[in-house]
Amino acid sequence: MTAPGTVADTDHRDGETLPLTGERTVPGIAEENYWFRRHEVAYARLLDRCAGKTVLEAGSGEGYGADMIAGVASKVTGLDYDAGAVAHVRERYPRVEMIQGNLADLPLDDDSVDVVVNFQVIEHLWDQGQFLRECLRVLRPGGELLISTPNRITFSPGRDTPLNPFHTRELDAAELAELLVEAGFEVSRMIGVHHGPNLRALDAKHGGSFIDAQIERALAGQPWPADLTADVAAVTIDDFALLAEDIDASLDLVAIAVKP
Repeated sequence: MTAPGTVADTDHRDGETLPLTGERTVPGIAEENYWFRRHEVAYARLLDRCAGKTVLEAGSGEGYGADMIAGVASKVTGLDYDAGAVAHVRERYPRVEMIQGNLADLPLDDDSVDVVVNFQVIEHLWDQGQFLRECLRVLRPGGELLISTPNRITFSPGRDTPLNPFHTRELDAAELAELLVEAGFEVSRMIGVHHGPNLRALDAKHGGSFIDAQIERALAGQPWPADLTADVAAVTIDDFALLAEDIDASLDLVAIAVKP
């Protein structure tokens, strides 16, 4: 997800990329790079859990993550509701088997996949419990759901409704764990995405919050300062840390849940 409340666009001729609407993040845009890398890190750090497995990415968006998974999985199926996203993934990432469908009614058989990946999607869904029950249904016994979502405590602090207009309900760690258990999962691990040393230095450089500095410039609708653009463009996944400690202070939540 891009910065809360921002809407932008980019050239998407020849299927090379998708419009940057604010509902999903896409690769290859300097001003979007912080958010892209913040999403990408979950794929990179959990990729080994998909090795040799049959994987469904539920809500695959632009498809870059499904393509990463395809590099290690025995098979990866991408699922998205948006017809434009489905067509884009089929053209740009041919090793992903892409289908269109509703996350509340997954078009897969019972006990048919080893892993379901759902990164930065559940906060967009109206019936989160129904989606998780569908994930449980399509997973084989012992299969894993890998899920990430913004931490409500830090993403929309002090608010009853999400800042991002595309989000329906954001969760903290306890709420996410409760939803998973209610759906029938066992939560084997809950970790959080945090800024590492380089990003903490950028927080200090940009007035206390590197994130707020980006949001302020995006909402202003004016060209970004060169130093801010350069700092954002230079962010890599190594600038983020995934930690079990201090979960309520994390930026994003990452959970591994198992079907008994």
